[in-house]
Amino acid sequence: MNIYQTDKLWKFPHYEVGEPINWKLLSDKFDWLSDMKGVAQDPIWHSEGDVYIHTKMVVEALVALDEYKRLNPQQQHILFASAIFHDIEKRLTTKTEIIDGIERITSPRHAKRGESTVRSMLYKAWETPFEIREQIAKLVRHHGLPLFVLERDNPQKEVIKVSLMLDTSLLYLLAKADVLGRECEDKEDILLRIELFKELCLEYECFGKPRAFGSDYARFLYLNREDIMLGYEPYDDLKFSVYMMCAVPASGKDYYINKHLDMPILSLDNIRREHNIKPTDKKGTGRVVQMAKEQAKVYMRKKQSFVFNATNITRDMRGRWISLFLEYRARVKIIYLEVPYKQLKKQNINREYPVPPKVIDRLFDRLEIPSFDEGYEVVYVYQN
Repeated sequence: MNIYQTDKLWKFPHYEVGEPINWKLLSDKFDWLSDMKGVAQDPIWHSEGDVYIHTKMVVEALVALDEYKRLNPQQQHILFASAIFHDIEKRLTTKTEIIDGIERITSPRHAKRGESTVRSMLYKAWETPFEIREQIAKLVRHHGLPLFVLERDNPQKEVIKVSLMLDTSLLYLLAKADVLGRECEDKEDILLRIELFKELCLEYECFGKPRAFGSDYARFLYLNREDIMLGYEPYDDLKFSVYMMCAVPASGKDYYINKHLDMPILSLDNIRREHNIKPTDKKGTGRVVQMAKEQAKVYMRKKQSFVFNATNITRDMRGRWISLFLEYRARVKIIYLEVPYKQLKKQNINREYPVPPKVIDRLFDRLEIPSFDEGYEVVYVYQN
């Protein structure tokens, strides 16, 4: 789906394109914004002041760009949100540490933590459409990539991979505003890096659009193997598939499976219930996992396709199972399910085995949306 052609325009609250930004109103309305006040930054990179001052400067620099003014309204609101959110978790990650004998101010992993915070807030409180929410969350997560992509081991693969998650033309503008909205000695050098990021994306046909591949299999192999060249089209001789479900509880996994997937089901919850093992029993959970692995091997030795039904909400959770499936040369297909937050709560109340609401909230806060390097095919099924 094209996120810029939705039926209804999603807007960042209390902001209208082309009108002056009311920073006092925004600070009064949003605690996370006012929390940025007084959060120090390293003067080598940010001599302009604290995170709040920097955020204001970034947003003001963004909306003044001619490129921003040429965007359509939906793109403008997405980018405005990404800019005002981009350093949201410096408030909780900033610390001082000694580096090379000098006291420095750092904010380790603030972008990754910011992604989760923004995703949860836009889902639970703001009821943001899935495509728009994920674009904003991923822009927050990767806002620093254009500054450092050329230092990575494989810059080509980095820009191609990120193009499958977000609009790189918006990432380019966000990074540009991030630099314009600060005071530092090497500003011109950093701006040059961002222009080189744009040129790299253009060279590999992924600026403002996802890089195209001949097949899902070609994409998966390219993203996961160093010996696969861009443009290589492999012969797909895989004999069976594993359909990996991914969703927080009460999202409708069982309903989807019953309606769309007519094949054996390997369910961790079913194994728990059959053996009367509670989810909070850590030792028992180990037994459940071992039993599930043995059953999966039975299917895979016979080259029989099956559904793996579990929450699988983090990349680490999925990765442990995917490694097993790949050992048996399975075609791994990940199906991510999501319903609106209000509907999720209703479905949880009505299900046979309801989950405490606080547990569902915690699980969503930990959620990592599957990406295309995890499975041969990744399908997103959602209701806005």
